[in-house]
Amino acid sequence: MKILFITDNFPPEVNAPATRTYEHCMEWKKTQDVEITIITCAPNFPHGKVYEGYANRFYQTETIEGIRVIRLWSYMTSNKGFTKRVLDYLSFAFMAFFAGILIKHDVVIATSPQFFTTWAAWAISRVRRTPWIFELRDIWPASIKTVGAMDQGLVMNFLTKIELGLYKDTAKVIAVTDAFKTELIARGIDAQKIDVVTNGSNLELFAPRDKDAFLLQTLHLEHKFIIGYIGTHGLAHKLDFIVRSIAAIEDKEIHFLFIGDGAEKAKVVQLAQTLSLHNITFLDAISKDQVPQYLSIIDVSLAPLKKSETFKSVIPSKIFEASAMRKPTLLGVEGQAQQIVERYGAGICFEPENETDFIAKVTALKNDTLLYRHCMEGCDKLAHHFDRKLLAAKMLQSIISVIK
Repeated sequence: MKILFITDNFPPEVNAPATRTYEHCMEWKKTQDVEITIITCAPNFPHGKVYEGYANRFYQTETIEGIRVIRLWSYMTSNKGFTKRVLDYLSFAFMAFFAGILIKHDVVIATSPQFFTTWAAWAISRVRRTPWIFELRDIWPASIKTVGAMDQGLVMNFLTKIELGLYKDTAKVIAVTDAFKTELIARGIDAQKIDVVTNGSNLELFAPRDKDAFLLQTLHLEHKFIIGYIGTHGLAHKLDFIVRSIAAIEDKEIHFLFIGDGAEKAKVVQLAQTLSLHNITFLDAISKDQVPQYLSIIDVSLAPLKKSETFKSVIPSKIFEASAMRKPTLLGVEGQAQQIVERYGAGICFEPENETDFIAKVTALKNDTLLYRHCMEGCDKLAHHFDRKLLAAKMLQSIISVIK
């Protein structure tokens, strides 16, 4: 079976789409007679600058852990500014289409966001007469309206109609949450063509370990109760709310560690400086292999999103990574993510953008020893239930089902 996979992000990029796709492919290639080709661009997320050792060439290939990777030219820009990002996405989709029609395959898969990759997969399937699969990681374009990047209007209505048409045309939708499936069914999509494969934990990379004493000493965070945020600093994450709330925390033992880059990073750092905060440290993005080392030194993993109906269907992938290392999650997301965290007891939740509730939950995790231990036990249960290997196998069965 020859799988053609179109994704805007792939290692060495370290965001959630890149990691999910890579880890799934690593499991699939262990299966006999499965051959995978990735179509992507030169690594450049989130700043729109090509990583060292790469170039934004018209066409180049490499092999990563036995996976064939084709990297194509695209217009590159930082992860901010709606018009430039659309040009970025469209240029990649255009290039992916022309490269994809020349590659022999049995099925083509495209992952969102961004959902212009799915336009390329649809077109390739039309030309090559092969089935295509829509991996639904975000309800787009609704999510860009939620973060204020676009208002409702003719363009939004046009994109929404295309989105619905793609769901109807694809051989299979593989959604990352049950809530996504529920929403699609309510919009008239056949439930039989929608499978759910959630994000999960890489139990080999993320496993309980002692705190890295040298790292704690280097960051001057010994004897601190550390609440860590590792990931993209974007519009959706509402980190400005977190920083303003931190200013109201009086306990000097509580310290926040923010690691990563994104469209809002500079604004968030500037806000912390304006507020003269001394209980927060900002670090640049780290590689995926370094994440466990930094997770080891935190006591709680922070996972916030903007308060919105749209985000009630989102499950932040950092929940699973933190749980695999027995780090409770402080979750600022309502909906399905909250249900999962509370079902397993793998952390506690605060109402998004509610400062009083946020501070109360921070205090509870630090001072209530029994609660914290209970959350650690819940992390074990959650991580093993959402084992990435089992989920990769489930997705592979969904893929096989469309080509039989």
